[in-house]
Amino acid sequence: MTMYQALAFDLAHHRITLGEVQLHYAEIGQGEPVLLLPGWPQTWYAWRHVIPILQSEGRRVIVLDPRGLGASDKPSQGYDLDSVAAEVHDFITQLGLADANSLDIVSHDVGSWIAYALAVAYPGDMRRLVLSEMTIQTPDAARPIPDESGNIATWHFSFNRLTDLPEALVSGRERLFLDWLFDHKTIWPEKIDNIAREHYTRSFAAPHAAKAGFDYYRELLSENGLKRMAERIAQPLTMPVLTIGAEGGVQNRLGQSLADAAPMLQSVVLAGGHYLPEEAPEAFAQAVIAFWRDTE
Repeated sequence: MTMYQALAFDLAHHRITLGEVQLHYAEIGQGEPVLLLPGWPQTWYAWRHVIPILQSEGRRVIVLDPRGLGASDKPSQGYDLDSVAAEVHDFITQLGLADANSLDIVSHDVGSWIAYALAVAYPGDMRRLVLSEMTIQTPDAARPIPDESGNIATWHFSFNRLTDLPEALVSGRERLFLDWLFDHKTIWPEKIDNIAREHYTRSFAAPHAAKAGFDYYRELLSENGLKRMAERIAQPLTMPVLTIGAEGGVQNRLGQSLADAAPMLQSVVLAGGHYLPEEAPEAFAQAVIAFWRDTE
């Protein structure tokens, strides 16, 4: 794993076999576990600034690359949220993370899609849930033509779900594609520095990686994917939930969407753009810690 700058703390990197797929994860610390799930087009590395802050709270911090992301395997199928959530459930079970009902999950972007599906299907896997910078997509969601800022924020939902064309257009232009996302969906683009961008570019340019990432959108926004999300939103979440939005991102739209589905809901909106774990890691981590303390 040499695609990123050496960090100021020592993570132990592992691979775990779940069925026919190997997933990459890293961990540090002792204590009650917290599982971090990154979003697209990122990897575990997106949490590099948050990890030591959470560890300083006496936590065992585990960060997982879900299938298709980072250094995990990139099979040709299986990117619907039910399948990915089941795989993360198997990961949690195999590591015994939920044995003492002490596992907290913190997620971002596509990682939050996965975490939300996991919370609905396997509520016993977690004590508390943090979702950040995601939206709830259902069949009846209004989809007017967005204004300029909305188009910048969401154009890739339509692009990514197209068959074959995204892979053809971004092949050989991965850095250009990712730079556009990191420059336009942030408030502080310099927070995602060149080292991080090189890491994400290498990861995204790896064999089958682009298709895997796009397949998350193809599955979520398919007729069945939207139907399944509507079914999830009808099931109340049984654990305390924190939603974190960005002033330059989804703001509190996720909190509003979950108002009836999460009886123990808290919501915060932080300064920054979509990539909060990198743009505002201290504020993000402190919001998580405050939520934990409030729900002990």
